[in-house]
Amino acid sequence: MELLQTIIAKMDLSKASIILLLGVVLFGGTLVGRIFQKWKIPQVVGYIGLGLILGKTGFNLISSRTLLNLQPFSTFALGLIGFMIGGELKIKTIKKYGRQFITILLMESLSAFVLVFILITTVSMFFFKDIRIAISLGLLLGAIASATAPAATTDVLWENKTRGPLTTMIMGIVAMDDAVSLLLFAIASSVTGIITGQAGGNFLYSILDLVWEIGISILLGVGIGFILYRIIRNFLDEDKILAFSIGAILLLIGLSQLIGVDVILATMAMGFFLSNFAPRRSTETFHLVEKFTPPVYILFFVMVGATMNIKGLTLVTVVLAGVFLIARISGKAFGSTMGAMLSKAPKTVKKYLPFCLFSQAGVAIGLSIIAGHTFPGVIGETIVLVITATTFVVQILGPAAVKYAVSKSGEAGLNITALDLIKQSRGKDIADREIPVIKVNENIKNILSIFAEHDNLYYPVADDNNKLVGVLSIEKLKDTFMASDLSEYLLAHDIMDKILYTTHLSTEASEIYGIFEKSHVASIPVIDEDGKVEGMIENRRMQQLIASRLSELKEKAKKMEEV
Repeated sequence: MELLQTIIAKMDLSKASIILLLGVVLFGGTLVGRIFQKWKIPQVVGYIGLGLILGKTGFNLISSRTLLNLQPFSTFALGLIGFMIGGELKIKTIKKYGRQFITILLMESLSAFVLVFILITTVSMFFFKDIRIAISLGLLLGAIASATAPAATTDVLWENKTRGPLTTMIMGIVAMDDAVSLLLFAIASSVTGIITGQAGGNFLYSILDLVWEIGISILLGVGIGFILYRIIRNFLDEDKILAFSIGAILLLIGLSQLIGVDVILATMAMGFFLSNFAPRRSTETFHLVEKFTPPVYILFFVMVGATMNIKGLTLVTVVLAGVFLIARISGKAFGSTMGAMLSKAPKTVKKYLPFCLFSQAGVAIGLSIIAGHTFPGVIGETIVLVITATTFVVQILGPAAVKYAVSKSGEAGLNITALDLIKQSRGKDIADREIPVIKVNENIKNILSIFAEHDNLYYPVADDNNKLVGVLSIEKLKDTFMASDLSEYLLAHDIMDKILYTTHLSTEASEIYGIFEKSHVASIPVIDEDGKVEGMIENRRMQQLIASRLSELKEKAKKMEEV
């Protein structure tokens, strides 16, 4: 044990190359995420957990300087998340759920703000004995409490392929929560500045600055989105579409930082524009960007975990963090439930939305840092420590709560493609295990009878021990009758095709699909370890089965939205 500690103490990934660090983070993050996925725990929890182990809270293998150097990757990840969320927001959806969005958004944000303000102010007064400090902490922490982190929440939704009214509501809430939080924080900062005398306290300036930031973010996002659409609208090359899309996102992020506006809001506006005003190319664009995102997301969440440092907590900050956590969760739960009831939202939204609003990260941490710089001393330091500690907790609990909610609501697995369905299946799920097996010495009359009674186009041919020896197709049967006058005297052995490929019930469907794609065979026999026939998989029937299953899932999602 001492040897291990000595080795760890001598290790410093900050001295290693960025390439090595990226390798450790991406390889380790993918491995841990896969393990957590097998344990039925959201992958994002594994990423953050790895970051905690490598970062300040754990072995401190990743230094503050390294984290600072990697900050552009985190900003890029937030931009990608904003872009993908914007793509999920359709105008027709906003028209349908607009009243519910606004009602629930205001209720859950303001409820969290009010409850945190009351409880934090009360507890702070007990510790600090100073009404100005107590009210300032209550106002600022209350404003920060209204924010909900989109990254971890949406990652769980995408991982579980969710679709339905709850998913729609979550996307709408996390997309607009930041704007409400920024507004409340601007007001809280101005009032705190007046109370403490530490800031100018110019309320009108703060509001105008916020309106400017939101307006410019939207205009910038729409502008870059329009330019991207004009460039790629006639492209067929996926590589160029992806390159231009990623380049446009990076350009937008850079311009947002240069001007000093919100990156997530700007990229969200870009995604919203493409999804609604350039739908012909947006589906392909979002699909390509989505395939590009996994490594960036892994790096982002590992860095989130590495950034957290809860070693400097005191009794006061621990108590305040506990109060903040309870008040925020209670406020979010009460507000979202009441908002859902008042707006007559679907039952699944009323029941499970409170579980989906726990997470806080980027915006909350960013606002706490701003508060720390604007109000140095007790107020700023306390806010940074409280938000760091509570972010640590909700980033672990939040994804699990979201997964619980979407699973219980029945929306998990409803937003899948044919390829997703294939990846989830095995040979046993797509094989025709009731197909008749033609014996190798079967005569033509009996073979014709089998073909007449079933709609399969391909049949396995087996010997007396049921071991596969060939495949008989309806095309071969037709050719035999046309080519030979002696066809009625032939046996199955004489007209069967040789075996090109075989598979097993345990084989992943994606592997079977790959055989169909590469070899262009129409059917594959299914055998056991001894070579005995267990069924048949026809490409035609597999495609029909997948299409039928997708149709069922879409119909189920449609019914849920109508409830």
